[in-house]
Formats: sequence, C-alpha cells, structure tokens
Amino acid sequence: MKQYVGLDVSQAETAVCVIDETGQTRWAGTCRSTPDAIGRTLNQRAPEAATIAMETGPLAVWHWHALRDAGFPVVCLHARHAHAALSLQLNKTDRNDALGLAQLVRGRGGIEPSRSRVSSAMPCGYYWRLGPSWSRRGRRCPTRSAGYWRRLGLFLGKGRSAPLNGW
Repeated sequence: MKQYVGLDVSQAETAVCVIDETGQTRWAGTCRSTPDAIGRTLNQRAPEAATIAMETGPLAVWHWHALRDAGFPVVCLHARHAHAALSLQLNKTDRNDALGLAQLVRGRGGIEPSRSRVSSAMPCGYYWRLGPSWSRRGRRCPTRSAGYWRRLGLFLGKGRSAPLNGW
C-alpha cells in the first residue's frame, strides 16, 4: 500500500506524518533534524513511501539533497504555496503541518514541487561570496555566514567575539 509522508522541518526537530492511500494516519511523531535521523525514521515507519513532502526553508537544500541521494522520493513544496493551503487549519502545530503536507502530496492539491538549482559547487560559491566581507572585516561576520553554512548542514556554535558594534 502506498504511503505519503509530510515533513515539517525545524532546526532542532522534524515532525513526521505518514498516511496511507485513503488518508488515514499510520504514524505521526518527531525525530532529530538531520538527514540521517530522518532517513532512519522513514525506513522504519514508511518503507513504502510514494512521495515525501517538505517545505522550502533554510534547511531544505541540505535535507532534499541528502534524502534524494539516499534514494527517497522527496519533493520540496514552495513555502508560500504550502502556507496558503495549510493556513486553513484550525490548530497550527508542527504535527498538523506535517499531516497537511502529506495530504497535499496524496491528493496533489494543485501544488507543484519547487525546483532545486543547487549543485555540488554550492560550498565554493558561498566561500566566494563571503570571502570579500571576511577579508574586509577580519573574522567578525558570523551573522552573515551562519545562514549560508546552515544550508549545507553546518551549524556554527556560539562564538567568543565582541558584540557587533562599530561596523
């Protein structure tokens, strides 16, 4: 029996909802927000997944590529389109958003998956863009670089730098 999965990704935890062809919830829960943890959860809870849906966001590039490379049929839905469809829910929680995303891909609710234009050269491009600002300001621009590296799954810890005054 086909299964459809919705992933509501946040930085610490990902809400996962697995439904079947009839729309009945087969499993709902959470796991850590790493592709390995999500992959293990999907292998255990949704071995017959036909489509796995997630919204675009800061971690979407990392998760999409890692899950796609692991052989999962993952699609990434544009956040604005998914938000418009999910805003009709009465209780807006991560678990209900995951259920809504699974329902969207089960019925294909008129939402097209977004296209990923990222290649393996992405880290080089980030370094190239950040290079001039790092050389001008020394190594004092962690706020700008943290968003870039998060897309690759690299999380910068708290630094010991001075406050961002005097730029």
